[in-house]
Amino acid sequence: MEPIKCQMIGVPMDCGKRRRGCMMGPDSLRTAGLHAALADLGHRVQDAGNITSAPFAADSARPGIYALPETIAWTRALIPAARDAMKQGFPVFMGGDHALALGTLAGVAAHAKDMQRPQFVLWLDAHSDFHTPGTTASGNLHGTPLGYVTGQPGFDGFPPLPAPIPTSNIQLFGIRSVDAEEVTALARTDMQITDMRAIDEYGIKAPLMAFLNRVSEASGLLHVSLDVDFLDPSIAPAVGTTVPGGATEREAHLVMELLHDSGLVTSLDLVELNPFLDERGRTASLMVDLTASLLGRRVFDRPTRSFS
Repeated sequence: MEPIKCQMIGVPMDCGKRRRGCMMGPDSLRTAGLHAALADLGHRVQDAGNITSAPFAADSARPGIYALPETIAWTRALIPAARDAMKQGFPVFMGGDHALALGTLAGVAAHAKDMQRPQFVLWLDAHSDFHTPGTTASGNLHGTPLGYVTGQPGFDGFPPLPAPIPTSNIQLFGIRSVDAEEVTALARTDMQITDMRAIDEYGIKAPLMAFLNRVSEASGLLHVSLDVDFLDPSIAPAVGTTVPGGATEREAHLVMELLHDSGLVTSLDLVELNPFLDERGRTASLMVDLTASLLGRRVFDRPTRSFS
């Protein structure tokens, strides 16, 4: 991989759910050595510091929805920031909870529209996050990003989408916890879904390569959104939404290595890291290692061989 310009962008957003701690995620990733890991691969790495939210008025709150005004304010700040960051190189958005993708996804999709190219999304997560403010039972908006960026109704007060992402351009990968309302809503879409059972049956490579081939054929831009709970909690405990049965360390690295080999990834979220729940920084270190795999770290540089 040729050296690229990477921007590390901190998003200490902690309003997408009630359990606090994700605001410490960006600094945890910095402390775990993300800058050095990427620079050691030959990339030009800039730490752009932390984004701050736009102003908001608490009196615009909605009963049953947690921190709605604050989440809207973050989204207003993140859309132009993400759009601009795409012009500067490869942005790594360091969260913060997954509600940050309301803004990062909308922003990178706006850039793709500017480039007259389709935006694709690989959603590495235990959850589908396809709720709207009207369907979420928990009231936590970190479960709504894909509902918002695909133009689902019910997001009153949020910024108008510059470029809604077609559901057919989204691949859910590794999911294993989906609410009944989301199951019904997803069934009405053509979103690509690879749950953990499919991974158990067919492995990581086949479904991921099928998606990557579609991205390549469309000359698309690919945003990867990596939630800590994509991983099994036995290897990544630092998340407030643990779901057993997630990806192993080796499976996760294989995903990242295949993404690197494809050369298609243009932006990245690292989300839901709660250092308060970590064990001696092991989850932060694993997220750094996975990012390094995505951007070219490997044991051997070797051609791909067929073992059939």
